[in-house]
Amino acid sequence: MKEFEVYLKCLKRHGLKRTDDVLIAVLGEQILQRWQADQLVESLPFSRSKKLLSCEQDSLGTPWGLHEVAAKHGDGQPAGMVMVGREPIGERWQDRPDAGPDQPCLVTTRILRLRGLEPGLNAGPGVDSFERYIYIHGTNKPERFPENISAGCLLMLDEPLTKLYERIAVGTHVFIFKT
Repeated sequence: MKEFEVYLKCLKRHGLKRTDDVLIAVLGEQILQRWQADQLVESLPFSRSKKLLSCEQDSLGTPWGLHEVAAKHGDGQPAGMVMVGREPIGERWQDRPDAGPDQPCLVTTRILRLRGLEPGLNAGPGVDSFERYIYIHGTNKPERFPENISAGCLLMLDEPLTKLYERIAVGTHVFIFKT
């Protein structure tokens, strides 16, 4: 509950209104909470960057603070679809010749692209989450989940990500809570 209260204080500080749905990513617990009104309706596991938390450009760290879903990519694609430049490439990671433990980390299944809403923290020069291509997306490393292996993004398993993607609208707030 304290994370939701911190989210509300952040809104007040920035003069913003709540969105119908709110996602709160609790970094210390690696749980993504989905709130409707004042009710916690869902808690989903995620993983994050293998680097230290950071909002800095080129840090490869997961940023924190208030964001919104700026765009959604992957409508109707099968689980495991590889995305390059936010577009499906027509093959699932499982079907690629390089599939296996040595396959590089890929963006898969669905993408919720995030835009920072806090100037100087996660929006603007040198710290811009949108320009850093920070997403919530699927992983081609389910056997390593929830190990922190991303280059700054929040990673989820295919089934919960696909269900979340269908429930969340562009503009939904995503508050990444640094504990």
